[in-house]
Order: sequence, then structure tokens, then C-alpha cells
Amino acid sequence: MSRLAPHRSAPDFRPVLDRIAAEIDATPERGRPADYIPLLAEADPRRFGMAVAEPDGTVYGVGDWRRPFSAQSITKVFTLALVLSMDGERLWRRVGREPSGNPFNSLVQLEYENGVPRNPFINAGALVVTDRLQELTGDAVGRLREFMRAESGNAGLDFDPKVAASETAHGDRNAALAHFMASYGNITTPIPQLLDAYFRQCSIEASCADLALAAGFLARHGTRADGSALLSRSQAKQVNAVMLTCGTYDAAGDFAYRVGLPGKSGVGGGIIAVVPGHCTLCVWSPGLDRRGNSVAGVTALDRFTTLTGLSVF
Repeated sequence: MSRLAPHRSAPDFRPVLDRIAAEIDATPERGRPADYIPLLAEADPRRFGMAVAEPDGTVYGVGDWRRPFSAQSITKVFTLALVLSMDGERLWRRVGREPSGNPFNSLVQLEYENGVPRNPFINAGALVVTDRLQELTGDAVGRLREFMRAESGNAGLDFDPKVAASETAHGDRNAALAHFMASYGNITTPIPQLLDAYFRQCSIEASCADLALAAGFLARHGTRADGSALLSRSQAKQVNAVMLTCGTYDAAGDFAYRVGLPGKSGVGGGIIAVVPGHCTLCVWSPGLDRRGNSVAGVTALDRFTTLTGLSVF
């Protein structure tokens, strides 16, 4: 499939994907789905899908690559990119760029660091980014959905109200993070409105194909699918760098060691990864390790970079 001009110089990724899928199918340990969001806990950990999208829009897939799943924290990449495109360096006054070393929903560092989150991919940092997108647009989740629909080519991509409601019902920790940052003046949107936007953002359902295509601007050095500029080349580098160092919660070092690519995971079992100039990937399998990353997903990306030799190192 291709939405842009045909591209024939890159390798055909299908044999690699088929080999990876066969290896994953033979792997007994798949982890456990996220259990603190009841609807995610129902997912089958044996499910597996993987897609690779080339910069021209050609996309290959295997397994459940067309099956929608809950994107969760993967959406944080897209809100970050949107805010950077509109706000530039000003965002970094309110959120850092350093690995946290703590769980993604930790309150500990916020107190030490006066309400400024370590990076935009832990929950506190993502709340700040969503807050700023709301300030800039008046409709953070609407702008995010519009952007992801345009980049993926899927006009039906949408929020899952049941997942959003499930997260709202179990969102006390995120509410605490938001209130704590507001006490330091680092949140401006009314907390109930911000939490509603954040939970809806995380509830977006998308397939591996959708997400691999939607993240293509990071492989194209900031250029959108229609050829227009979203980010400068330098800004795209910055997003990829923060993904590499902070994108897989407190396991970013291990992910960089094994996979060697910028990546962003979500507790729905998805992971996106970027090979700048070459392709973007998305893998999904809902069984997670203790740090919240897909067990089969990390293994599949590890095998992809090993088999193809494509990495940033």
C-alpha cells in the first residue's frame, strides 16, 4: 500500500516481518496486559502485529497489523510534536528532557524539582504538554485526532469512550500529578478539563499501520505526509532524541541497548520506533513487562534491527 509516490529503492521488509512473526509465535513468555485499566486487562497477550512504513507511505505488515488497539502513551509523541511546531523552545521551560529513572506515574521527583517534570513522556510531563496544546489551540484532543487522521490516512481513527471512562474511573494518580503541578503554577487548564483531554488522548484506537504511517514525519526529518513542514530538521532530531532516552519509561537504557532506535511505548502494548531517513515501525502485543513495555514488541524490534542492520548506531 502507498499513499504517496511509489518507492522501489528500499528493501522489501516482508520476509523480515514474516521471520519475526514466526519467532514471536514460538516464544512462550508474553508478559501480562495492563491490569490497572480494566478494559486493557481483557486483551489477549498472544496477539501480535507489526508494521513498517517507508518515507513515501509504502507500508508492510504482518499478524494483527490492521487491528486497532489502545495507543495510550504513544500519543504523547504526537502532542509533543504539535506543541513544538507551534511553540518551539518555550515548552522546555515547563518540562525537562532527562530520563526519570522512576515509574511513569511517580510523584517523587516532582516535589524535588518544584513541579517541573523530568521529560514529556512520563505522565506528569505529558499532562504539561497537553495543557500547553490546550492553551495554544483551545481543543487539544481535537487537534491531535485531526493530525493523526491526516498523517495515517485513516479518517475513522478516533477515541474509545469506554477506555477513556475506564481511565477516568481509575485516574486518581494522574489527578494528583496535575494538582501538584498546578500548585507550582505549571498547569493552567482547569484540572477536570485537562484530565478529560488527557484520558481521551490516551484512549485513541489505532492499528500498527496507522501509527507507523502517522509517525512517518519523524523518519522524514519533520516533513508531513502531504509534503508540508511540521518540524524543522533540528526539531525532529530533538523529538527522536527524547524518544531514545525517555520513550520506554524507566527501561530506556535497556531499550536503546537492545533495539538501538528512538521508540515510544504505551501500556496498550504498542511501541513505535523510528529509523530516521529510512522507515518507521509499530509493533503491538498487549503482554507487558514489569516496566510497562510490550515483551513481544521489544523482542520484535530487537530482531528487526539485528536482521536488517538498521539502527541509529
